[in-house]
Amino acid sequence: MTATVYFSKEITPEKVVELYRALDIALPGKVAVKVHSGEKGNQNFLHPEFWRPMVEAVSGTVVECNTAYGDATVGVRDHTDSHLQLLAEHGWTKYFTVDLMDAEGPDIIWPIPYGKILKENHLGKNIVNYDSMLVLAHFKGHPMGGYGGALKQLAIGCASRAGKALIHSAGATDDRFQTWEQHASKVAFPEAMADAAASVVEHFSGKIAFINVMKNLSVDCDCCAVAEDPCMKDIGILSSTDPVAIDQACIDLVMNSDDPGKDHFMERVNSLNGIHTIEAAAELGIGTRDYQLIEI
Repeated sequence: MTATVYFSKEITPEKVVELYRALDIALPGKVAVKVHSGEKGNQNFLHPEFWRPMVEAVSGTVVECNTAYGDATVGVRDHTDSHLQLLAEHGWTKYFTVDLMDAEGPDIIWPIPYGKILKENHLGKNIVNYDSMLVLAHFKGHPMGGYGGALKQLAIGCASRAGKALIHSAGATDDRFQTWEQHASKVAFPEAMADAAASVVEHFSGKIAFINVMKNLSVDCDCCAVAEDPCMKDIGILSSTDPVAIDQACIDLVMNSDDPGKDHFMERVNSLNGIHTIEAAAELGIGTRDYQLIEI
């Protein structure tokens, strides 16, 4: 099977909505809109004003989860009170109803019997309150995963603090104060990401859509309080109902670019085996790396 991915070089809030409409999908019921709210101090995240027309178009609820930082100097999104305060400071609560899905426990645990690394996923329990999901991803680099896109939003983005620790440690621990790097190899971590992503796709099967925005292309994630400035020019917006295809298309657009910054960007991706997340997700059957790119 070949997936369809829509693409536009124009990056505007209105174009986001247009590319979503091109998918011809009606997300039913109560719609969870997964965003990255941006760490305190981060200069690259996409602000709520940019996403506002899209969120309003689906009458969605913005959803996030707490992070798993064990070091208080890294950021403030690892505790509910400080995370909610930052959501307000960044303007999310000004425009939207915002649900911090793991603000109160206990976590919900979904089995992943087919998982390569993980056999269960720990998520913010409020995820079950939604009938469908729209995943809005800022495509960029990542200091552990190589890159961040739709699959990262599904995996780490929907996981609770314990779930994030479980993914980062490749299933070794759900304790966020343990050292992750000693457990997670450059094969096991991407595969754990794919496992967690698969459980969310399975839950919302047929009722989930993805938009990736290739803007502010830093090698660092929006979770970094001190992020490197973008190394490439903006590329565009993509939409799909296939999370594997949309992430693969983004990687291909970077690799096929004549931007001199692409080597630096791809060094981050390749040094951390980031593309293996895409490979593993395809092997799990939640999408395909074969796609048709349709420019709008």
